[in-house]
Amino acid sequence: QVRLVESGGGWVQPGGSLRLSCVASGFTFSSYIMRWYRQTPGKERELVATIGSTEGNTAYADSMKGRVIISRDNDKNTLYLQMDSLKPEDTGVYYCTCPARDFWGQGTQVTVSS
Repeated sequence: QVRLVESGGGWVQPGGSLRLSCVASGFTFSSYIMRWYRQTPGKERELVATIGSTEGNTAYADSMKGRVIISRDNDKNTLYLQMDSLKPEDTGVYYCTCPARDFWGQGTQVTVSS
């Protein structure tokens, strides 16, 4: 059974940081490109970051470039998203995905407010 389980979301003040994690199981995690998406209120789902099957190939949305780092640990079947300098407009639900297989996690809520 394929599972993507995100964690690490929560409430943070503007300027704060969060590190999201996504534990994968049920497929060969190390073979696939992985992505983080987010759904923010009133907007369409947005691609945040992409990482190749091995670390080194990454890409970021302009809206978060310079404030997030995507990484992975293939030994732990885990995807990460380090988010810094968070803004209120970053509030939303963050999902990890395996786009080639259309696997999605349940999402983790991130709330940035004072």
